Amino acid sequence: MEGGGQLTGDIALTLAVLGLAVVLFATELFRVDLTAVIIMLLLPWLGLVEPMEAFSGFSSNAVIAMIAVMILGYGIDASGAMKRVASPVTRMAAGSESRLLAIVSAAVGLTSAFMQNIGATVLFLPAVRRISRQSGFSLPRLLMPLGFAAILGGTMTMVASGSMIILNDLLRQRGQDTFGLFSVTPVGLVLLAVGIGYFLTMGRRLLPEAASPDREEDLAREWDIPASVRIVDIPEDSPLVGRTVEEADLWEAGGIHLLAQSRMGDVLFAPWRGTVFNAGDRYALIGEQASVQGFIGANRLETDDEPCQLRRRLESEDAGFAEVVVRPRSGAQGRTIRQMAIRRRFGVEPLVIGSGGESFRGDISDRPLRGGDTIVIHGPFSSIAALGRGGDFMLASRVPETRSLKERPLLAVLLFAAGLVLAITGFRLSLSLMTAAIAMVLLRVITIDEAYRAVEWRTVFLLAGLLPLGIAMERSGTASFLAESAVSLVSDAHPMVLMAAVAVLATVFTLFMSNVAATVLLAPLAMLMASDWGIEPRAMAILVAICASNSFVLPTHQVNALLMASGGYRNSDYMRVGGIMTVLFIAFAVPLVYLLFA
Repeated sequence: MEGGGQLTGDIALTLAVLGLAVVLFATELFRVDLTAVIIMLLLPWLGLVEPMEAFSGFSSNAVIAMIAVMILGYGIDASGAMKRVASPVTRMAAGSESRLLAIVSAAVGLTSAFMQNIGATVLFLPAVRRISRQSGFSLPRLLMPLGFAAILGGTMTMVASGSMIILNDLLRQRGQDTFGLFSVTPVGLVLLAVGIGYFLTMGRRLLPEAASPDREEDLAREWDIPASVRIVDIPEDSPLVGRTVEEADLWEAGGIHLLAQSRMGDVLFAPWRGTVFNAGDRYALIGEQASVQGFIGANRLETDDEPCQLRRRLESEDAGFAEVVVRPRSGAQGRTIRQMAIRRRFGVEPLVIGSGGESFRGDISDRPLRGGDTIVIHGPFSSIAALGRGGDFMLASRVPETRSLKERPLLAVLLFAAGLVLAITGFRLSLSLMTAAIAMVLLRVITIDEAYRAVEWRTVFLLAGLLPLGIAMERSGTASFLAESAVSLVSDAHPMVLMAAVAVLATVFTLFMSNVAATVLLAPLAMLMASDWGIEPRAMAILVAICASNSFVLPTHQVNALLMASGGYRNSDYMRVGGIMTVLFIAFAVPLVYLLFA
């Protein structure tokens, strides 16, 4: 089926399928995973791959490794390991999105220089989620720079990505000198710096403004619940000292709610109406800004905006807002929140009651409940789940399940590191990481049910569906045809123009096949042509390996695919933001390789 330099029927069909894929991705006519499955099914029907090859992506090294890192990432987060990372980074950022973006991007980029970029991404992803929650910065504005930095870090050493690792083998086969571990570091450092600089300047304006899917934020907006929480301390001269919560008239007069209390180091959610205010207590208040500010001034309270245990508990992923619905014909019908002692029994704060198309706020404790009423509450998710299991209420919000396993952060990190070490020492990436993932289950870091839930199947189908297209491009001769056709157009140009043409080819190939496949396919051809052009063959080979990481314009790279769902990104986001990054990548990579190696 080799097409050589001639346009054959198979090449024409493959080009048509490739064009269809680009159009479907660009127009977003279908969801990305469905587009990938359509392409996957089309290839065998057109005879471009065998039926079994069409489904081979589901057993490929890349897809199995992706499933494993999703499980590992969940395990690291569930173990509590990232709680120790998020708070210090948030403090270093000091309320600046730019500083936070630079710190996170530099950290993941440098880490990615010594491990697979997908591993570096999954290591930092849980921490960035927590940082976003604690700092209030939009997660989508952090995740794309994180992913791009991880990919750029893959150009910094000869072990940082599959394309770099395979390159020295290709050079040995052709009798060429191999590259040292840090030979490519100057190029990679510049590319990483360019990427970070891009997001600190023009790229920031291109990042999506919309928040990633967050049910809690949607819930707060839907019910018009104030977003800000104030932490206050009660001094000895406060009029509140010695009074109870009910006597302070918080709910009726100001519509203010106490979400939690900190007393002598212990945090208690939803203090009940009989709680007595003591000097030295710390409380979390929520309500309209003017009401809260008035309450603070009238009672001579001291505000505290510094990180503290109470704030950390409120901003953790273990507590938040939820909706519960009164079950028809349940024991809650006709009774009030006060009579059911919901605060005292369950440790949750009722904020709003929705009944008959109306919303009731303020002191809702004595309003009789009716079947079908919705109550918006705040508290630990374990307490909310317990309320839902009680028989009187149904959970209308999905809340994280209470974990029965003890947190084991050190064990989780050690298992993740062990998987990476196995991969670095030569074992297949998928085997190494899946072994580490299953070890997390066997050693009770996570349960097997949690492992299944950790897998984002949309991402799995996206990757598995597109891999057969790379097989068709290679087998039909389409890749060689495109390479030879493109290079022939600039064969008499300056060497840097020729190198730019090869860089563009490597970039296009890596969008639809793995970076290893793109390097194996294009590097030998580039080295052969380099001799005719008077260019150092090793320079052309290293350019191909570097540009095989230039995969930003579509979510087809493993890292981009992993972050797409978490960030709520669309194809157009990658095209808009990644398109400029792609051009910058080539604009800096080509002259640097020319000056250092050619």
